[in-house]
Amino acid sequence: MGEAKRVSLRLAIVFLVAFISFSQLRASDDDKIFYESFEESFEGRWTVSDKDEYKGVWKHSKSEGHDEYGLLVSEKARKYAIVKELKNPAIIKDGTIVLQFETRFQNGLECGGAYLKYLRPQDAGWTPKDFDNDSPYSIMFGPDKCGATNKVHFILKHKNPKSGEYNEHHLKFPPSVPSDKLTHVYTAILKPDNELRILIDGEEKKKANFLSSDDFEPPLIPAKTIPDPDDKKPEDWDERAKIPDPNAVKPDDWDEDAPMEIEDEDAVKPEGWLDDEPEEIDDPEATKPEDWDDEEDGEWEAPKVDNPKCETAPGCGEWKRPMKRNPAYKGKWHAPLIDNPNYKGIWKPQEIPNPSYFELEEPDFEPIAAVGIEIWTMQDGILFGNILIADDEKVAESLRLTKWKPKFDLEKEKQKAEDAAAGTDGLTGIQKKVFDLLYQIADIPFLSQHKDKIFDIIEKAEKQPNLTLGILISIVVVIFSVLIKIIFGGKKPAKVEDKPAPVAETSNKEGSSGEKAEEKEDDGAAAAPRRRRREN
Repeated sequence: MGEAKRVSLRLAIVFLVAFISFSQLRASDDDKIFYESFEESFEGRWTVSDKDEYKGVWKHSKSEGHDEYGLLVSEKARKYAIVKELKNPAIIKDGTIVLQFETRFQNGLECGGAYLKYLRPQDAGWTPKDFDNDSPYSIMFGPDKCGATNKVHFILKHKNPKSGEYNEHHLKFPPSVPSDKLTHVYTAILKPDNELRILIDGEEKKKANFLSSDDFEPPLIPAKTIPDPDDKKPEDWDERAKIPDPNAVKPDDWDEDAPMEIEDEDAVKPEGWLDDEPEEIDDPEATKPEDWDDEEDGEWEAPKVDNPKCETAPGCGEWKRPMKRNPAYKGKWHAPLIDNPNYKGIWKPQEIPNPSYFELEEPDFEPIAAVGIEIWTMQDGILFGNILIADDEKVAESLRLTKWKPKFDLEKEKQKAEDAAAGTDGLTGIQKKVFDLLYQIADIPFLSQHKDKIFDIIEKAEKQPNLTLGILISIVVVIFSVLIKIIFGGKKPAKVEDKPAPVAETSNKEGSSGEKAEEKEDDGAAAAPRRRRREN
């Protein structure tokens, strides 16, 4: 009897565990508003655009080194467009919404986008085959890297309730794109308190507020006032803070024609100078080619070489006094600047109430009616997978742990082994961390004006990893320069009389002559040893 009770109890526990697991599974499935794993072929379920410019071929392909499938960008330098309509539009306001997907740059990424577009309901008559760059979307989210662009986009298209116009609002200072060939998972979490969180591989990289002007450009809430477009600057408005002194007179001893340089009269010819020795002599080892024809080729001349006697002497040829700066040189005279008595400041139009201004407690998100990928990329091998729209962060987290994490760990271990086998070739683990850190530094707000320059330096370094230390020094110099400008406000403007115009003109002439000198050297290097007799 006791044994029967124990069996019954075990069966009850098994049924209870099964029921709880099934309930959790059902709840998890219910929380997935949309999910695409691409384990099955996309054909017949996703629609490829019929537009002529989208020639890129999508493929259902396994991720390299895994049994898991994804949607693959198969050709370089092509435009791609594919879309999947949702059965029911996803409402993305009044609650938490999570947008998540995986992407892998299997061949690396130098120039290409891998972002998703979450389309709002389209106009009547639109079909998925019409999907293109002009198809209106609610949100655009995902990585994009090409040239100076290196960011994980988050763009919200929001309707102005006053004007009825849709405007793009870009996330300021978005995180940068990981620079490797591993699978990465991108997550955007939209909270009902107007908070936006961007995660890469489950780690928070950016937090923003949809209604903050510090986080979106342009801000969702327009300015209360705008410059009056009909306000015009008065004709007598003087914006010159400084003007040439009208009472100033050029000094009598100011000679504008005095040369910048003069001969140094105190210079003395160095002892041992060889006046009668030329700087170049005929090459004593050169011989006239056997096939030289004097009538056809002219009189043969040996090629010139440096005169060995000049190597030990202070100089050869005619000695001339060196030039020195003329103490009497002052350049062109300019009247000194004085405060402008008629200065009125920089003119600005008057402010008027903004007719498009509105107040907002939360964004009026458009529903998501379809998910699309519309990109133009110079790279192939971009793989998309595990696209998710959910209303629970735990669903996205669970998917990261079960789908993404095992792949990523496997790829990372394989990459470490390849790096170790490559030795000094390629990027070492430390160098990768350095480059990731550099991209994060470039995202610092006060460096925004210099972001393009820093990204350019980093991208060059990735192609030549042995220069990592030099690149670090270059970026430190850039940051230090920016800090100096911020602290000290830049250089003070030089006085006009301290930097006369002829100096700049002379500098330009020297630059031009330098280029000509290089051309002459190139010509000389390319010249054959045969020299024709010069005609007098």
